[in-house]
Amino acid sequence: MTAELELNPSSLLTGDINVPGDKSISHRILILASLANGVSTIHDLNEGQDVKHTIDILSSLGIQITENDSKTLTVRGGSLKEPNENLYVGNSGTSIRLMSGILAGMPFSTTLDGDGSIRKRPMGRIIEPLEKMGAVIECLENDGMAPFRIDGGDLKGIEYHMEVPSAQVKGCLMLAGLFAQGQTTIVENVPTRAHTEEMFEELGLEVEINDNSVTVKPGRPDSFTYQVMGDPSQAAFWVVGAAILEGSKVSIKNVYTGRERTGFIDVLKRMGADITQDPLANDLHVSFSGKLVGTVVEEKEIPGLIDEVPILAVAAACAEGETHFKGLGELRVKESNRLETIVSEIGSMGMNAEISGDDLIVKGGKLTGGKVNSHGDHRIAMSCAVAALVSAEPTVISGWEAVSTSYPDFAADLERLRK
Repeated sequence: MTAELELNPSSLLTGDINVPGDKSISHRILILASLANGVSTIHDLNEGQDVKHTIDILSSLGIQITENDSKTLTVRGGSLKEPNENLYVGNSGTSIRLMSGILAGMPFSTTLDGDGSIRKRPMGRIIEPLEKMGAVIECLENDGMAPFRIDGGDLKGIEYHMEVPSAQVKGCLMLAGLFAQGQTTIVENVPTRAHTEEMFEELGLEVEINDNSVTVKPGRPDSFTYQVMGDPSQAAFWVVGAAILEGSKVSIKNVYTGRERTGFIDVLKRMGADITQDPLANDLHVSFSGKLVGTVVEEKEIPGLIDEVPILAVAAACAEGETHFKGLGELRVKESNRLETIVSEIGSMGMNAEISGDDLIVKGGKLTGGKVNSHGDHRIAMSCAVAALVSAEPTVISGWEAVSTSYPDFAADLERLRK
């Protein structure tokens, strides 16, 4: 059933807020806990549907996962078992790519599948290197796409140079490297988000981290206790909201600020936003400081803010002058063709934007509101919600249910902050 959210313009946002646990880290810590010997405890896991799909998959593989309360769960790790069914990832690209890494190392066959969006997303970027490591992978319908079957086991370490910057691909190969004979090295042309290597290091796995490469040796972690910090990609919605609504003042608590995760803050500061970071408490403080100004976001910056481009486009639509985002081709293969849906949906709210090749050019102006569609994309839905706050007229967002994949309580948090 398609849900709608209707929003009226708001005067300002004010208050303190906690955003959901980091979604990227949540997937990874669940997988690492499933490989650990013994019982691991995880606090503040992201509660969205994407992460729940990873929990369901691990449960199908024989891992016992117990939810102790709304904020804590335990994972009894050990040996994964051949499932009795296909493994369904829903709309989660992170689930399918990361799970492929550990399934490539298992001595049994599994089939991974997802919804219509997943079946359109490129999987060749993980299939090729996993096959070089020794896995046998067969795409069951379309070449390079889900659904596909993995016959795993007997992996060997390789050195792989990534052509497309992707933390998901890197994480997939690092996880496969835990089961390979010898060491596995992944070389990047452009640095990507470093969740996986940071977590490997923290949990005592053998990993060597260099400026443009990471090397993994086989092994499994010991059981652990881990707290997932707040997701900066979700914090970005409140950061932009406070930066564009006059009189706003918002603090986002306990936000993860690891490598390549705060690029959106750098861009917003260039545009004139008043953002301060408390390194001890890991809090972000944002105050309205006046009209933002346009900027150029270079292609080399995109891997560090790829998920925040939709909400940065809203900031650009409210800024003086022109903002030029360069090299956004990867947005075409997200939950929606995100490059197109940014222009079609935020554009229907009055944003003046155009696509030039893989670039997005946004000219500042006034947003009007209206009727928009999420196209099944949580980040488009939430970006339109923030744009609605500064629009002249009410906005109706259809397909609001997409938000459940990452931030189920977004609307409730919005009501707490808006005045």
